[in-house]
Amino acid sequence: MNLSVFSGTANPPLAQAVADKLSRPLGRATLHRFPDGELHVEVEESVRGKDVYLVQPTSPPVAEHLLELLLLADACRRAGATRLTGVIPYFGYARQDRRASGREPVGARLLADVLKAGGLQRVVAVDLHTVSLEGFFPFPLEHLSAVPLLLEAIRPWVSHNSVIVSPDLGAVKLAERYARQLGLPMAIVHKSRISGEEVEARGIVGEVSGRSPVVVDDMISTGGTVEAAVKAVLAARAVPEVTVVTSHALLVGPAAQRLKALPIKKLVATDSVAVAADFPVPLHAVGLGPLLGEAIQRLYQGRSLGDLIVHA
Repeated sequence: MNLSVFSGTANPPLAQAVADKLSRPLGRATLHRFPDGELHVEVEESVRGKDVYLVQPTSPPVAEHLLELLLLADACRRAGATRLTGVIPYFGYARQDRRASGREPVGARLLADVLKAGGLQRVVAVDLHTVSLEGFFPFPLEHLSAVPLLLEAIRPWVSHNSVIVSPDLGAVKLAERYARQLGLPMAIVHKSRISGEEVEARGIVGEVSGRSPVVVDDMISTGGTVEAAVKAVLAARAVPEVTVVTSHALLVGPAAQRLKALPIKKLVATDSVAVAADFPVPLHAVGLGPLLGEAIQRLYQGRSLGDLIVHA
């Protein structure tokens, strides 16, 4: 098989799971820093003429992990790789898809241009914050969905008395997918963002009284949106047994403190981002290795990804 898989330092266990799915060893590469903090990357095996896949979510610290990916890509390109694909399960800067105030960058578009300049010819991502990002890329973007995996993971923990909760208007379509597949009612929390970390709930559409809430979102950063949504449904007399489902569990800043204070019985997330083993909320990680490995296998063989990708 003329295929190689390399990993950055963002999530080596996920990269190993991808390689295991493909029955391939991870490619050998060294990444270390000089005393001044400058990063040095060296690929330690031949990639000439190969189809190379670089597994590196751009999770926090985003800048460091992005630079690793770019240097790995450039090293492989200069070493003669035929095709370079960035496997970026969590895509940082996806929320910066427009100018809200007029005097700011469109970070997602800039990042797409930077990835092209770094030599990447394709990107594989999972559950982007908005599907419109595909239009920003000057090369193919394969947008995979982890929702089927997450649905099966939470199925044992939901009942006829559960209700799917969208924590804001941006997650409504996602919540509809969960509600439809699980045959459950849905509620929507209207939120107002006060700052990057502070969120206020303004009201709820839908009935949550006497029901166990299942809060779904594409990502959890500081936990402010989830906190506001859970407090809102509890104030509306929902059962204080909450399940939270997300594709990307960044869990930065005050997230641990916020979520620990809520009656969350289970947090279900993919392993797109490595989560600390001592996180204070019961966490069930859904592995993306098989999904990403299957996508890579099909790309290498020129087969369709139709049943794996997000359909808006």
